[in-house]
Amino acid sequence: MTLFMGCARQKTITMAWLPNNSGDNEKAMRAEFGKIIMNATGYKVVDKLTTDYNIAMAALESGDAQLGYFGPFEYITGHARNSNIVALIVESGNSGTLSDARYFSRLLVKKGSEGKYMSGKTYSINNIAGKKISFVSTSSTSGFNMPAAAILEDFHKMTKWKDLTKDDLMQGGKGKFFSQVVFSGSHQMSLANLLKGTVDISAVDDIDVRNYLELTSGTDEEPGAVYTVKKDAAAPFAELAGAQFVIIKTIPVMNTPVEANVSVLDQKTVDQIVNALTGEKVKDDQLLFRPKGSSMAGLFMEPHCFVRVSDYDYDGMRRILGLK
Repeated sequence: MTLFMGCARQKTITMAWLPNNSGDNEKAMRAEFGKIIMNATGYKVVDKLTTDYNIAMAALESGDAQLGYFGPFEYITGHARNSNIVALIVESGNSGTLSDARYFSRLLVKKGSEGKYMSGKTYSINNIAGKKISFVSTSSTSGFNMPAAAILEDFHKMTKWKDLTKDDLMQGGKGKFFSQVVFSGSHQMSLANLLKGTVDISAVDDIDVRNYLELTSGTDEEPGAVYTVKKDAAAPFAELAGAQFVIIKTIPVMNTPVEANVSVLDQKTVDQIVNALTGEKVKDDQLLFRPKGSSMAGLFMEPHCFVRVSDYDYDGMRRILGLK
């Protein structure tokens, strides 16, 4: 069995990670991924850690990396540019199936300012125009593209903003929709921008910041829920312990796939990887699926597991994003 990058025989599999997942707090999780894949295929796994979304995506599309863990928008756009980029597996929901395999994109405000974003007794984003906002990256699914789609859906109903476009949401300033737009590079930094008072609103997913937070009041991931930074939170929240924010908008997102470039990864190896990661032993691996209530760092939650996914499973998101 061989992997090919052009004509060069490969002795390793390279897996690219976005900035959100490239930090030391997820080092054990990445190492466990590598161990499982190595045991299944016989190939050592090398992590490609990045500080830029586009660098990570380009590595997979070019074949410099053979595997990647990118958000759904990154997957959809990557597949559109290179049909050899295919989705392999995703984290399930509590059902252990694809039916609830989703996470959340959220618009957040600092605790104490949430009253500005209410319409009657419910939370509303109707008052976000003119505010300062932190997004993650123009390539980020939950840190820009899904919240942008939600903003456009709401504001296109208003005569003043009926022609608003996604491009309009990328630039702040006089006469723009937002007074200032910051692209932070990661979900962690987008939240830190909010808590430090740099911006009024931030777009942040739930999975990349949950290790730093605890639910203080309200219903998990529902508008009005209040979260507090833990006392022992790691950087970039080490000096923000006790800081709080409130959710004003929640947008469900199809879970992030592990994807492969099948032009440089043969089908036998792909099958070995998928079979290993969807196996029963991995379901009980606490380095990947941390138990409820555990303080362990990690992306995935018990009782979830990995399940197979196909490209067509992302067609619903393509429609929401206007890409189908």
